[in-house]
Amino acid sequence: VQFVESGGGLAQPGGSLKLSCAASGFTFSNYATSWFRRSSGKERQVVASVSNFPGSTRYADSVKGRFIISRDNVRNIVSLQMNALKLEDTGEYYCSASGISETIWGQGIQVTVSS
Repeated sequence: VQFVESGGGLAQPGGSLKLSCAASGFTFSNYATSWFRRSSGKERQVVASVSNFPGSTRYADSVKGRFIISRDNVRNIVSLQMNALKLEDTGEYYCSASGISETIWGQGIQVTVSS
């Protein structure tokens, strides 16, 4: 079972980054997926979620209108398009897949927003 993130890095305020998480070893379409963020000194918090059959999304108030979560149940990928980045978007981002009896986590990927 693997859930591997990619796409993090450094961006300037107002810039964009896209995170992706590729799933393998489990039936991806059976799991709801989310992106979490852990910022310095804070608990890990959910940023965005999408149901296992795409169409139902939810966002934290802090990212509404700027971030877009999407998933591809054929390629087994969940993505997070991050636009209009702010300094406070800096943190380590984790993808997660939640099923009936388990939650699978990615390893985490760093996003730094700095001028």
